Amino acid sequence: MTGAVTGDSQGAHELPQPRPGLAARQAELVATLVAGGPTPAGFAVGPLAVARAALLNKRAGEVARHWPGLAAGLGAAWPATFADWAAGRPTVGSLRDGWDLARALRGRAALPPSGAEELAVREATLRYDGRTAPRPRRLPAVNRAGGAVAVQVAGRVRLLRPAANVGGDAPDRAGSALWISD
Repeated sequence: MTGAVTGDSQGAHELPQPRPGLAARQAELVATLVAGGPTPAGFAVGPLAVARAALLNKRAGEVARHWPGLAAGLGAAWPATFADWAAGRPTVGSLRDGWDLARALRGRAALPPSGAEELAVREATLRYDGRTAPRPRRLPAVNRAGGAVAVQVAGRVRLLRPAANVGGDAPDRAGSALWISD
């Protein structure tokens, strides 16, 4: 065995060195678990699928903490919707994952009203290009998503028009205005 030599009062000891290719195999395993990569040779498919599902579920919970309106709006469909969307994507952080999912749902006309309101407020408050971290807006901004309209002036965000509730299961909030931040 080759390795670095350390000294102590009893004599010298060699530290074990990683096996060749171990880093590459670890990278394959991580890609399988979090980015939808193929199953590496030598791993059982079943246990990897269980671990992957658990990690996606954990990731969905973290995103739901940043995007509670989106998660609540999707209700029981939230875990499956998130897992389907995230299955082949490595995380870019909970805030950005939720933002990207909300934009994808908006593009498919599947964004629930509470998610539309949340997206409109976020996009009026922050600039996000889908590639780099969100940055605060400095100038006044107006943003729309799914019928919701949010305005940001001097750091204050006001939801001028909440998204229409298509399903009819929530109270009608048409015409109401809500202060989102100070």
